[in-house]
Amino acid sequence: MNKTKIALFASALMLGSLSAAQAAPVKIAVLMYGNKAEFVQLMERFGKEHPAVKSGEAVLTFYDGRYDASVQNDQAATAIQTRADAIIVNPMDFEANIDIVTNANEAKIPVVVTNARLNTDAMTSEVVSNDELGGYLEAKAVLDKLDCKNHKVNVVIIEGPKGGSGEIQRGKGNDKAIAECGAGQVTVLERKTANWSRAEAQPLMENWLQKHRGKINGVIGQNDEMALGAIEAIKGAGLNVKDFAIAGVDGVSDAIHAVQAGEMVSILQDAKGQMQGSIDVALRAVKGESYQPHSDIWKQYAKDLKWEGGTQKHYYIPWTVVTAENAQSLLDARK
Repeated sequence: MNKTKIALFASALMLGSLSAAQAAPVKIAVLMYGNKAEFVQLMERFGKEHPAVKSGEAVLTFYDGRYDASVQNDQAATAIQTRADAIIVNPMDFEANIDIVTNANEAKIPVVVTNARLNTDAMTSEVVSNDELGGYLEAKAVLDKLDCKNHKVNVVIIEGPKGGSGEIQRGKGNDKAIAECGAGQVTVLERKTANWSRAEAQPLMENWLQKHRGKINGVIGQNDEMALGAIEAIKGAGLNVKDFAIAGVDGVSDAIHAVQAGEMVSILQDAKGQMQGSIDVALRAVKGESYQPHSDIWKQYAKDLKWEGGTQKHYYIPWTVVTAENAQSLLDARK
């Protein structure tokens, strides 16, 4: 083989390698705090339906954190060691999972925080909903139904996992709505965690119904699963659910059905918006300024959610109050 042919062959190999490198999918590790709840399952489903994932431009690897911050930190270490191009994390703990960001930054791997928050601004971006507002909206729905400004009322609050951003921020929103009723108008009879779990919330509420027989007027569940657990406890006690004011957060399917039945209020946070928005921001961090978002969520929320080149530190997905009028359309969108 003469020198010209060798040079041409070498050039072809180089071009082929470059083309293959350019075509290689972006590897994104997605660290979820746990996968038992429907909302997290919806996030995973919508992640797989992102246009860049369906086309092969991006590949997602999902990790189940098993509701343990230390497990998530270990999974992040695995993602870093296996050279993920980007990390999306739905963190369990507001403080303990900051290590994920710190270690990824040292490895020069972009991190996008989604759904729950971390007590740091060192991540690449966060794509979340304003949990303080969500907590305020759900508590206000309960307290408005009870007409708290004109009547003294008793409520219980079922909290998320202690130390998580959802519990902290939604709790602040709950307290703000309670304060607006006026001093002494609202008595919080009980306030304990059920760890986002319907199964844990039901016996908790059963105990409270026994302890405060006939005194509980309202239930503020910091997510829908726990509010639904409270509803099951109320029904199990032979009481009329509609005699209580009940609200939760997430817009899971069972809660939407409960809204249709007139049993509760749900404040929907958009699993698709949070996950697909996070994927777009992660791809922008890897691919650079030429990348344009593929998800239609940017058009859906164009009034309130601006792409701004994909480099903003904070992206907030709007809340939607589930009503009898919009409930069926929200369910139909999941088919």
